[in-house]
Amino acid sequence: MRDDLTVTQATAAEWDEIVAWTAGEGWNPGHGDAAHFLPSDPAGFFVGRLDGRVVSAVSVVVYSPEYAFLGYYLVHPDHRGTGLGLATWNAALPHAEGRVIGLDGVPAQQATYARAGFAPAYRNVRHTGRPRTAGAATDPAVLAVQPHHHGAIAAYDRGCFPAARADFVSRWLTDDGHTARVLLGADGGVRGYGVIRPAHQGHRVGPLFADTAEEAGVLFDALVATLPPGAEVAIDIPDLYPAAAKLAADRGLTASSECLRMYSGTAPVSRVEAVYGTTSLELG
Repeated sequence: MRDDLTVTQATAAEWDEIVAWTAGEGWNPGHGDAAHFLPSDPAGFFVGRLDGRVVSAVSVVVYSPEYAFLGYYLVHPDHRGTGLGLATWNAALPHAEGRVIGLDGVPAQQATYARAGFAPAYRNVRHTGRPRTAGAATDPAVLAVQPHHHGAIAAYDRGCFPAARADFVSRWLTDDGHTARVLLGADGGVRGYGVIRPAHQGHRVGPLFADTAEEAGVLFDALVATLPPGAEVAIDIPDLYPAAAKLAADRGLTASSECLRMYSGTAPVSRVEAVYGTTSLELG
């Protein structure tokens, strides 16, 4: 720890500032993201201060006794290359002690994460563009999410994510500006769900979870159908299966950036084959 740096848990106002930084970095955060993220683990969001001014940040969100996710690893541009990022990292990482930690590393930081013991799992590729299906009619099999769907959606989400996060899912489904859709099978069971939200630039889809590529496409089309024609959309797609990238390409989206999903230990078990859009590169 640098003697002149103080690392503490962030206040809501401070985290709003950090989210604003990410917009400047081109991360394209969703509007109001901080309000969704902080309750996931209020003790897991850290800022570093010099002379009372916030200069660095990192989140280490604990989801379960086995799993945590690291994000928002940032240093203010005026202070980069001075060791503040590493000092903030070292102060915050014990919050996840004993757990496998996941993260999505930008290319510039991947070597740093590898030196810290993180191993690559797959790429998350951001696809952006103006979907050809925006404004089109919605498949009648896709429903607007209602309160009575929440429990079943949270259970489905648990299969696609390495830990239970029912409270987060409930907030994500219902917050102002978020549009959520669910696809039910003939037996009434959930076969997929997705959420779209307004972002700093255009809209972001995430998560997009489904049993098959065809069903993921139906959900994606239903989500973007709520937008006016010509609206810009971004979605972060794991590169594990060609069908996921094809879903984006068939709708006119193109790859624009990428991150590397990495884990500090053995990759956790989840239905990655059902992930056609990552919820958030900041929270997993």
